[in-house]
Amino acid sequence: MPMTQAKTTSEAATKVDRRAFLRGGGFTVAGALTQSVFAPDFLWARALRRPKTKADYTLKIEPSSIEIAPGVGIKTTAYNGQVPGPILRMREGAQATIDVANASEHPDLVHWHGLAIDSLNDGAMEEGSPMIAPGGPLRYAYTPRPAGTRWYHTHASAGDDLSLGTYSGQFGFLLVEGEPDPGHYDQEIFLALHHWGPSFVPMVDTMRAASANHPLTTGSDVGYQYATINQHMLGAGEPIRVGEGQRVLFHLLNASATENAVLAFPGHSLKFIAMDGNPVPHPASVDVLSLAVAERLNAIVAMNAPGVWVLGSTLPEARKMGLGIVIEYAGKSGAPVWTDPATAGGKWYYTQFASTAPAPAPDETITLTFRDVGPEKGSKFDTWTINNRSWPDVDPIKVSQRRRYRLILRNGSGDQHPIHHHRHTFEVTQIGRKTLSGLPKDVINVMPLDTVAVDFVAGNPGDTLIHCHQHLHMDYGFMQISKYMA
Repeated sequence: MPMTQAKTTSEAATKVDRRAFLRGGGFTVAGALTQSVFAPDFLWARALRRPKTKADYTLKIEPSSIEIAPGVGIKTTAYNGQVPGPILRMREGAQATIDVANASEHPDLVHWHGLAIDSLNDGAMEEGSPMIAPGGPLRYAYTPRPAGTRWYHTHASAGDDLSLGTYSGQFGFLLVEGEPDPGHYDQEIFLALHHWGPSFVPMVDTMRAASANHPLTTGSDVGYQYATINQHMLGAGEPIRVGEGQRVLFHLLNASATENAVLAFPGHSLKFIAMDGNPVPHPASVDVLSLAVAERLNAIVAMNAPGVWVLGSTLPEARKMGLGIVIEYAGKSGAPVWTDPATAGGKWYYTQFASTAPAPAPDETITLTFRDVGPEKGSKFDTWTINNRSWPDVDPIKVSQRRRYRLILRNGSGDQHPIHHHRHTFEVTQIGRKTLSGLPKDVINVMPLDTVAVDFVAGNPGDTLIHCHQHLHMDYGFMQISKYMA
Protein backbone atom coordinates (compact mmCIF):
# COMPACT_ATOMS: atom_id res chain seq x y z
CA MET A 1 0.00 0.00 0.00
CA PRO A 2 1.39 3.46 -0.80
CA MET A 3 2.67 5.70 1.93
CA THR A 4 0.62 8.84 2.57
CA GLN A 5 2.41 12.09 3.34
CA ALA A 6 0.88 15.05 5.16
CA LYS A 7 2.16 18.23 3.55
CA THR A 8 2.34 21.72 5.05
CA THR A 9 -0.82 23.16 3.54
CA SER A 10 -3.66 25.49 4.59
CA GLU A 11 -7.11 24.18 3.62
CA ALA A 12 -10.63 25.46 3.39
CA ALA A 13 -12.63 24.51 6.48
CA THR A 14 -15.00 21.59 6.36
CA LYS A 15 -17.29 20.74 9.25
CA VAL A 16 -16.82 17.14 10.27
CA ASP A 17 -19.33 15.54 12.63
CA ARG A 18 -17.43 13.19 14.95
CA ARG A 19 -20.62 11.33 15.81
CA ALA A 20 -21.57 10.83 12.17
CA PHE A 21 -18.00 9.71 11.45
CA LEU A 22 -18.28 7.02 14.11
CA ARG A 23 -21.65 5.80 12.85
CA GLY A 24 -20.32 5.58 9.30
CA GLY A 25 -17.16 3.74 10.34
CA GLY A 26 -14.86 6.49 9.06
CA PHE A 27 -13.29 6.72 5.63
CA THR A 28 -11.28 4.10 3.84
CA VAL A 29 -8.34 5.22 1.74
CA ALA A 30 -10.29 4.47 -1.42
CA GLY A 31 -13.30 6.37 -0.15
CA ALA A 32 -11.20 9.33 0.91
CA LEU A 33 -9.76 9.64 -2.58
CA THR A 34 -13.22 10.33 -3.99
CA GLN A 35 -14.20 12.95 -1.41
CA SER A 36 -13.07 16.47 -0.59
CA VAL A 37 -13.50 16.17 3.18
CA PHE A 38 -9.78 16.12 3.98
CA ALA A 39 -8.04 17.61 0.97
CA PRO A 40 -8.51 18.63 -2.65
CA ASP A 41 -7.92 15.93 -5.29
CA PHE A 42 -4.61 17.43 -6.35
CA LEU A 43 -3.35 17.29 -2.78
CA TRP A 44 -4.28 13.62 -2.42
CA ALA A 45 -2.55 12.82 -5.70
CA ARG A 46 0.60 14.52 -4.50
CA ALA A 47 0.34 13.07 -0.98
CA LEU A 48 0.12 9.47 -2.14
CA ARG A 49 3.60 9.49 -3.62
CA ARG A 50 5.82 7.09 -1.73
CA PRO A 51 8.46 8.92 0.35
CA LYS A 52 11.98 8.04 -0.75
CA THR A 53 13.68 8.79 2.55
CA LYS A 54 13.61 7.03 5.89
CA ALA A 55 11.52 8.73 8.57
CA ASP A 56 13.10 10.10 11.73
CA TYR A 57 10.58 8.24 13.89
CA THR A 58 8.19 5.33 13.42
CA LEU A 59 4.96 4.67 15.32
CA LYS A 60 2.63 1.71 14.98
CA ILE A 61 -0.97 1.90 16.21
CA GLU A 62 -1.73 -1.65 17.28
CA PRO A 63 -3.81 -3.78 19.65
CA SER A 64 -1.79 -4.41 22.80
CA SER A 65 -2.08 -6.19 26.12
CA ILE A 66 -0.39 -4.75 29.20
CA GLU A 67 -0.22 -5.94 32.79
CA ILE A 68 -0.74 -2.93 35.06
CA ALA A 69 -0.50 -5.01 38.25
CA PRO A 70 -0.01 -8.71 39.01
CA GLY A 71 -3.07 -10.45 37.60
CA VAL A 72 -4.56 -7.23 36.23
CA GLY A 73 -4.38 -7.20 32.44
CA ILE A 74 -5.64 -4.51 30.10
CA LYS A 75 -6.41 -4.97 26.42
CA THR A 76 -6.04 -1.66 24.64
CA THR A 77 -4.60 0.08 21.59
CA ALA A 78 -1.13 1.55 21.98
CA TYR A 79 1.87 2.92 20.10
CA ASN A 80 4.61 0.36 19.40
CA GLY A 81 3.03 -2.04 21.88
CA GLN A 82 3.90 0.06 24.93
CA VAL A 83 2.17 2.46 27.34
CA PRO A 84 3.12 5.25 27.30
CA GLY A 85 4.41 5.27 23.74
CA PRO A 86 8.11 5.93 23.07
CA ILE A 87 9.45 9.32 24.12
CA LEU A 88 10.07 11.36 20.96
CA ARG A 89 12.89 13.90 21.27
CA MET A 90 13.04 16.57 18.60
CA ARG A 91 15.09 19.71 18.09
CA GLU A 92 13.22 23.01 17.87
CA GLY A 93 13.31 24.34 14.31
CA ALA A 94 14.66 21.11 12.74
CA GLN A 95 12.17 19.37 10.47
CA ALA A 96 11.00 15.96 11.66
CA THR A 97 9.25 13.14 9.82
CA ILE A 98 7.18 10.48 11.56
CA ASP A 99 5.80 7.40 9.82
CA VAL A 100 2.62 6.10 11.45
CA ALA A 101 1.17 2.70 10.55
CA ASN A 102 -2.37 1.81 11.61
CA ALA A 103 -2.57 -1.88 12.52
CA SER A 104 -5.87 -1.42 14.39
CA GLU A 105 -9.41 -2.04 13.12
CA HIS A 106 -10.45 1.62 13.24
CA PRO A 107 -9.51 4.78 11.31
CA ASP A 108 -7.16 6.89 13.41
CA LEU A 109 -4.75 9.82 13.41
CA VAL A 110 -2.13 11.35 15.70
CA HIS A 111 -2.39 14.82 17.23
CA TRP A 112 0.89 16.58 18.08
CA HIS A 113 -0.37 18.46 21.11
CA GLY A 114 1.18 21.86 21.85
CA LEU A 115 3.04 22.32 18.56
CA ALA A 116 2.58 25.40 16.37
CA ILE A 117 2.37 23.46 13.11
CA ASP A 118 0.05 23.50 10.09
CA SER A 119 -3.52 22.22 10.14
CA LEU A 120 -2.90 19.25 7.85
CA ASN A 121 -0.15 17.83 10.06
CA ASP A 122 -1.80 18.82 13.35
CA GLY A 123 -3.82 15.61 13.54
CA ALA A 124 -7.44 16.74 13.92
CA MET A 125 -9.92 15.71 11.24
CA GLU A 126 -12.02 18.81 12.00
CA GLU A 127 -9.09 20.91 10.73
CA GLY A 128 -8.66 18.78 7.61
CA SER A 129 -6.00 16.35 8.83
CA PRO A 130 -6.29 13.01 7.00
CA MET A 131 -7.39 9.87 8.79
CA ILE A 132 -5.26 6.72 8.58
CA ALA A 133 -7.40 3.82 7.39
CA PRO A 134 -7.00 0.40 9.02
CA GLY A 135 -3.91 -1.19 7.52
CA GLY A 136 -2.78 2.12 6.08
CA PRO A 137 0.32 4.25 6.67
CA LEU A 138 0.79 8.01 6.82
CA ARG A 139 3.82 10.26 7.09
CA TYR A 140 3.72 13.45 9.15
CA ALA A 141 6.32 16.09 8.29
CA TYR A 142 6.66 19.33 10.23
CA THR A 143 9.07 21.68 11.97
CA PRO A 144 8.50 21.35 15.73
CA ARG A 145 8.16 24.49 17.80
CA PRO A 146 8.07 25.85 20.44
CA ALA A 147 10.52 24.09 22.73
CA GLY A 148 9.16 22.32 25.78
CA THR A 149 7.27 19.26 27.01
CA ARG A 150 4.62 18.42 24.42
CA TRP A 151 2.83 15.13 23.84
CA TYR A 152 1.17 13.09 21.15
CA HIS A 153 -2.11 11.19 21.26
CA THR A 154 -5.00 9.93 19.18
CA HIS A 155 -7.58 12.49 18.15
CA ALA A 156 -10.10 9.95 16.87
CA SER A 157 -13.68 9.89 18.09
CA ALA A 158 -14.93 7.40 20.65
CA GLY A 159 -18.58 8.29 21.22
CA ASP A 160 -20.08 5.63 23.48
CA ASP A 161 -17.37 3.06 22.62
CA LEU A 162 -15.12 3.58 25.62
CA SER A 163 -12.34 1.41 24.20
CA LEU A 164 -11.45 4.01 21.56
CA GLY A 165 -9.88 7.45 21.50
CA THR A 166 -8.01 8.67 24.56
CA TYR A 167 -9.72 6.02 26.68
CA SER A 168 -7.09 3.75 25.10
CA GLY A 169 -3.33 3.70 25.63
CA GLN A 170 -2.53 5.90 22.64
CA PHE A 171 -0.38 8.62 24.19
CA GLY A 172 3.28 9.48 24.65
CA PHE A 173 5.68 12.30 25.50
CA LEU A 174 7.15 14.54 22.81
CA LEU A 175 10.04 16.67 24.03
CA VAL A 176 11.11 19.59 21.82
CA GLU A 177 14.60 20.55 22.92
CA GLY A 178 15.78 24.16 22.71
CA GLU A 179 15.82 27.34 24.74
CA PRO A 180 15.39 28.06 27.55
CA ASP A 181 17.42 25.45 29.37
CA PRO A 182 15.78 24.17 32.58
CA GLY A 183 19.10 24.40 34.41
CA HIS A 184 21.13 21.73 36.18
CA TYR A 185 19.49 18.44 37.04
CA ASP A 186 20.84 14.97 37.74
CA GLN A 187 17.96 12.86 36.47
CA GLU A 188 14.96 13.33 34.19
CA ILE A 189 11.75 11.44 34.93
CA PHE A 190 8.64 11.23 32.72
CA LEU A 191 5.34 10.38 34.47
CA ALA A 192 2.04 10.03 32.61
CA LEU A 193 -1.29 9.49 34.39
CA HIS A 194 -4.07 7.41 32.87
CA HIS A 195 -7.35 5.79 33.90
CA TRP A 196 -8.48 2.33 32.75
CA GLY A 197 -11.63 0.22 32.63
CA PRO A 198 -14.10 3.00 31.77
CA SER A 199 -17.83 2.44 32.06
CA PHE A 200 -21.00 4.48 32.00
CA VAL A 201 -22.02 5.91 35.40
CA PRO A 202 -25.35 7.77 35.78
CA MET A 203 -24.72 11.45 36.43
CA VAL A 204 -26.64 11.44 39.70
CA ASP A 205 -24.23 8.82 41.10
CA THR A 206 -21.20 10.70 39.84
CA MET A 207 -22.29 14.00 41.36
CA ARG A 208 -23.08 12.30 44.67
CA ALA A 209 -19.59 10.79 44.76
CA ALA A 210 -18.01 14.10 43.78
CA SER A 211 -19.61 16.01 46.63
CA ALA A 212 -18.61 13.32 49.12
CA ASN A 213 -15.00 12.90 48.05
CA HIS A 214 -13.34 16.11 47.03
CA PRO A 215 -14.24 19.55 45.69
CA LEU A 216 -11.92 19.08 42.69
CA THR A 217 -13.49 15.83 41.49
CA THR A 218 -15.03 16.26 38.06
CA GLY A 219 -18.68 15.67 37.25
CA SER A 220 -17.87 13.23 34.46
CA ASP A 221 -20.36 10.45 33.79
CA VAL A 222 -17.63 7.94 32.98
CA GLY A 223 -16.23 5.90 35.86
CA TYR A 224 -13.05 3.80 35.99
CA GLN A 225 -11.75 0.64 37.64
CA TYR A 226 -8.03 1.37 37.67
CA ALA A 227 -5.48 4.16 37.36
CA THR A 228 -1.78 4.13 36.57
CA ILE A 229 1.26 6.35 36.44
CA ASN A 230 3.06 5.17 33.33
CA GLN A 231 2.22 1.48 32.83
CA HIS A 232 1.64 0.32 36.41
CA MET A 233 -0.69 0.78 39.33
CA LEU A 234 0.72 2.02 42.64
CA GLY A 235 2.91 -0.71 44.16
CA ALA A 236 3.33 -2.67 40.93
CA GLY A 237 6.38 -2.50 38.71
CA GLU A 238 9.76 -1.06 39.63
CA PRO A 239 10.01 2.08 41.77
CA ILE A 240 11.62 5.30 40.57
CA ARG A 241 15.11 5.24 42.09
CA VAL A 242 16.85 8.45 43.14
CA GLY A 243 19.91 9.45 45.12
CA GLU A 244 20.07 11.74 48.12
CA GLY A 245 21.12 15.23 47.09
CA GLN A 246 20.04 14.83 43.47
CA ARG A 247 18.06 17.46 41.61
CA VAL A 248 15.40 15.65 39.57
CA LEU A 249 13.45 17.14 36.67
CA PHE A 250 9.92 15.72 36.56
CA HIS A 251 7.81 15.83 33.41
CA LEU A 252 4.18 15.25 34.49
CA LEU A 253 1.34 14.59 32.04
CA ASN A 254 -2.35 13.88 32.59
CA ALA A 255 -3.20 11.54 29.71
CA SER A 256 -6.58 10.52 31.12
CA ALA A 257 -9.61 10.74 28.85
CA THR A 258 -11.80 12.55 31.39
CA GLU A 259 -10.30 12.67 34.90
CA ASN A 260 -8.44 15.58 36.49
CA ALA A 261 -6.05 14.78 39.32
CA VAL A 262 -4.62 16.36 42.48
CA LEU A 263 -1.19 14.97 43.43
CA ALA A 264 1.40 15.31 46.17
CA PHE A 265 4.89 14.03 46.93
CA PRO A 266 5.05 13.85 50.76
CA GLY A 267 8.25 15.11 52.35
CA HIS A 268 9.26 17.04 49.24
CA SER A 269 8.64 20.42 47.71
CA LEU A 270 8.04 20.66 43.97
CA LYS A 271 9.38 23.79 42.28
CA PHE A 272 7.36 24.31 39.13
CA ILE A 273 9.27 25.91 36.30
CA ALA A 274 6.96 25.28 33.32
CA MET A 275 3.30 24.63 32.50
CA ASP A 276 2.29 22.86 29.30
CA GLY A 277 5.98 22.95 28.43
CA ASN A 278 6.21 26.75 28.64
CA PRO A 279 8.40 28.50 31.26
CA VAL A 280 6.40 30.35 33.91
CA PRO A 281 7.36 33.92 34.86
CA HIS A 282 7.45 33.10 38.57
CA PRO A 283 8.63 29.57 39.41
CA ALA A 284 7.12 28.58 42.74
CA SER A 285 7.40 25.66 45.16
CA VAL A 286 4.27 23.82 46.30
CA ASP A 287 3.44 20.54 48.02
CA VAL A 288 0.19 19.89 46.14
CA LEU A 289 -0.41 20.15 42.40
CA SER A 290 -3.51 20.02 40.24
CA LEU A 291 -3.19 18.43 36.82
CA ALA A 292 -6.19 18.73 34.50
CA VAL A 293 -6.71 16.45 31.51
CA ALA A 294 -4.02 17.14 28.86
CA GLU A 295 -1.99 19.50 31.05
CA ARG A 296 1.75 19.08 31.55
CA LEU A 297 3.83 20.33 34.46
CA ASN A 298 7.61 20.51 34.85
CA ALA A 299 9.07 20.57 38.34
CA ILE A 300 12.55 20.47 39.85
CA VAL A 301 12.64 18.47 43.08
CA ALA A 302 15.56 18.43 45.51
CA MET A 303 15.89 14.90 46.85
CA ASN A 304 16.66 15.67 50.47
CA ALA A 305 14.30 13.37 52.41
CA PRO A 306 15.78 9.85 52.23
CA GLY A 307 13.27 7.03 52.41
CA VAL A 308 10.67 5.23 50.34
CA TRP A 309 7.77 7.48 49.40
CA VAL A 310 4.54 7.54 47.41
CA LEU A 311 4.02 10.23 44.81
CA GLY A 312 0.31 10.01 44.13
CA SER A 313 -3.23 11.28 44.35
CA THR A 314 -4.32 13.10 47.48
CA LEU A 315 -7.56 11.05 47.37
CA PRO A 316 -7.40 7.67 49.15
CA GLU A 317 -9.93 6.23 46.70
CA ALA A 318 -7.75 7.22 43.74
CA ARG A 319 -4.62 5.71 45.30
CA LYS A 320 -6.54 2.46 45.87
CA MET A 321 -7.36 2.52 42.14
CA GLY A 322 -3.62 2.73 41.52
CA LEU A 323 -2.96 6.45 40.98
CA GLY A 324 0.53 6.72 42.39
CA ILE A 325 4.12 5.59 42.04
CA VAL A 326 6.86 4.66 44.51
CA ILE A 327 9.98 6.84 44.78
CA GLU A 328 12.85 4.97 46.43
CA TYR A 329 16.13 6.51 47.62
CA ALA A 330 19.33 4.54 47.08
CA GLY A 331 20.08 2.34 50.09
CA LYS A 332 16.56 2.62 51.50
CA SER A 333 13.91 -0.07 51.73
CA GLY A 334 10.62 -0.83 53.41
CA ALA A 335 6.96 -0.04 52.86
CA PRO A 336 6.37 3.19 50.90
CA VAL A 337 5.16 6.09 53.04
CA TRP A 338 2.19 8.35 52.35
CA THR A 339 1.28 11.34 54.52
CA ASP A 340 -1.54 13.76 53.74
CA PRO A 341 -0.21 17.23 52.83
CA ALA A 342 -1.47 20.19 54.81
CA THR A 343 -2.86 21.75 51.61
CA ALA A 344 -4.67 18.64 50.38
CA GLY A 345 -7.83 20.73 50.04
CA GLY A 346 -6.54 22.04 46.74
CA LYS A 347 -4.56 25.25 47.29
CA TRP A 348 -3.38 25.40 43.72
CA TYR A 349 -3.66 28.57 41.71
CA TYR A 350 -2.45 29.37 38.23
CA THR A 351 -2.04 32.95 39.46
CA GLN A 352 0.85 32.12 41.82
CA PHE A 353 3.06 31.38 38.79
CA ALA A 354 2.03 34.44 36.74
CA SER A 355 2.74 38.16 36.70
CA THR A 356 0.18 40.56 38.14
CA ALA A 357 0.74 43.32 35.59
CA PRO A 358 -2.16 43.70 33.15
CA ALA A 359 -1.75 42.15 29.71
CA PRO A 360 -1.82 44.30 26.56
CA ALA A 361 -5.31 45.25 25.41
CA PRO A 362 -6.67 42.92 22.72
CA ASP A 363 -7.71 44.00 19.26
CA GLU A 364 -10.92 42.01 19.66
CA THR A 365 -12.74 40.16 22.45
CA ILE A 366 -14.78 36.99 21.83
CA THR A 367 -16.99 35.38 24.48
CA LEU A 368 -17.54 31.62 24.52
CA THR A 369 -20.14 30.28 26.98
CA PHE A 370 -20.26 26.54 27.75
CA ARG A 371 -23.41 24.70 28.77
CA ASP A 372 -24.76 21.17 29.14
CA VAL A 373 -28.13 20.67 27.43
CA GLY A 374 -28.69 17.04 28.47
CA PRO A 375 -28.89 13.88 26.34
CA GLU A 376 -30.18 14.25 22.77
CA LYS A 377 -31.50 11.73 20.23
CA GLY A 378 -31.57 8.84 22.67
CA SER A 379 -27.93 9.21 23.77
CA LYS A 380 -26.98 8.24 27.32
CA PHE A 381 -24.41 11.04 27.36
CA ASP A 382 -25.06 14.77 27.59
CA THR A 383 -24.68 17.15 24.67
CA TRP A 384 -22.53 20.26 25.15
CA THR A 385 -22.83 23.66 23.54
CA ILE A 386 -20.67 26.73 23.00
CA ASN A 387 -22.80 29.85 22.68
CA ASN A 388 -25.87 27.58 22.41
CA ARG A 389 -24.47 25.73 19.37
CA SER A 390 -23.19 22.15 19.34
CA TRP A 391 -20.54 20.85 16.92
CA PRO A 392 -20.74 20.56 13.96
CA ASP A 393 -23.62 23.07 13.86
CA VAL A 394 -21.39 26.06 14.64
CA ASP A 395 -20.36 29.29 12.98
CA PRO A 396 -16.55 29.55 12.88
CA ILE A 397 -14.68 32.28 14.69
CA LYS A 398 -13.07 34.54 12.11
CA VAL A 399 -9.57 35.83 12.86
CA SER A 400 -7.03 37.90 10.95
CA GLN A 401 -3.28 37.53 10.83
CA ARG A 402 -1.24 39.34 13.53
CA ARG A 403 -4.26 40.55 15.52
CA ARG A 404 -4.48 39.90 19.27
CA TYR A 405 -7.67 38.15 20.39
CA ARG A 406 -9.07 37.71 23.89
CA LEU A 407 -11.28 34.67 24.45
CA ILE A 408 -13.62 35.00 27.41
CA LEU A 409 -14.31 31.42 28.51
CA ARG A 410 -17.51 31.30 30.57
CA ASN A 411 -18.33 28.01 32.25
CA GLY A 412 -22.08 27.81 32.73
CA SER A 413 -21.96 24.22 34.01
CA GLY A 414 -21.08 22.30 37.16
CA ASP A 415 -18.16 20.48 35.48
CA GLN A 416 -14.53 21.46 35.12
CA HIS A 417 -13.45 22.00 31.52
CA PRO A 418 -9.81 21.78 30.40
CA ILE A 419 -9.96 23.93 27.26
CA HIS A 420 -7.35 23.24 24.58
CA HIS A 421 -6.44 25.59 21.73
CA HIS A 422 -4.76 23.74 18.86
CA ARG A 423 -1.65 25.05 17.06
CA HIS A 424 -1.37 28.16 19.26
CA THR A 425 -0.05 29.06 22.70
CA PHE A 426 -2.24 31.49 24.60
CA GLU A 427 -1.56 33.84 27.52
CA VAL A 428 -3.82 33.55 30.56
CA THR A 429 -5.00 37.08 31.33
CA GLN A 430 -7.82 36.70 33.86
CA ILE A 431 -9.21 34.07 36.24
CA GLY A 432 -12.42 35.10 37.94
CA ARG A 433 -11.78 38.68 39.03
CA LYS A 434 -7.98 38.35 39.13
CA THR A 435 -6.02 39.79 36.24
CA LEU A 436 -2.66 38.30 35.33
CA SER A 437 -0.18 38.06 32.48
CA GLY A 438 2.88 36.22 31.25
CA LEU A 439 1.51 32.69 31.80
CA PRO A 440 1.69 30.82 28.44
CA LYS A 441 -0.37 27.61 28.10
CA ASP A 442 -2.27 25.52 25.58
CA VAL A 443 -4.75 24.01 28.09
CA ILE A 444 -6.59 25.96 30.80
CA ASN A 445 -8.89 24.31 33.31
CA VAL A 446 -12.04 26.40 33.75
CA MET A 447 -13.70 25.65 37.07
CA PRO A 448 -17.49 25.28 37.48
CA LEU A 449 -19.39 28.56 37.02
CA ASP A 450 -16.10 30.43 36.64
CA THR A 451 -14.80 32.73 33.89
CA VAL A 452 -11.27 32.71 32.43
CA ALA A 453 -9.76 34.99 29.79
CA VAL A 454 -6.93 33.92 27.48
CA ASP A 455 -5.21 35.96 24.76
CA PHE A 456 -3.57 34.73 21.59
CA VAL A 457 -1.99 36.38 18.57
CA ALA A 458 -3.23 34.99 15.26
CA GLY A 459 0.12 33.99 13.82
CA ASN A 460 -0.38 30.46 12.47
CA PRO A 461 -2.81 30.46 9.52
CA GLY A 462 -5.16 27.56 9.03
CA ASP A 463 -8.26 26.08 10.59
CA THR A 464 -7.81 25.81 14.34
CA LEU A 465 -9.80 23.70 16.78
CA ILE A 466 -10.83 24.84 20.27
CA HIS A 467 -12.40 22.22 22.52
CA CYS A 468 -12.79 20.73 25.95
CA HIS A 469 -10.17 18.00 26.32
CA GLN A 470 -12.49 15.76 28.32
CA HIS A 471 -13.08 13.21 25.58
CA LEU A 472 -16.71 12.67 26.48
CA HIS A 473 -17.46 16.39 26.14
CA MET A 474 -15.51 16.78 22.90
CA ASP A 475 -17.31 13.88 21.21
CA TYR A 476 -20.68 15.28 22.21
CA GLY A 477 -20.51 18.77 20.79
CA PHE A 478 -17.96 20.70 22.88
CA MET A 479 -15.88 22.05 19.99
CA GLN A 480 -15.43 25.28 18.07
CA ILE A 481 -13.18 26.21 15.17
CA SER A 482 -11.50 29.42 14.09
CA LYS A 483 -10.71 30.36 10.50
CA TYR A 484 -8.10 32.79 9.27
CA MET A 485 -9.45 35.42 6.90
CA ALA A 486 -7.45 36.61 3.92
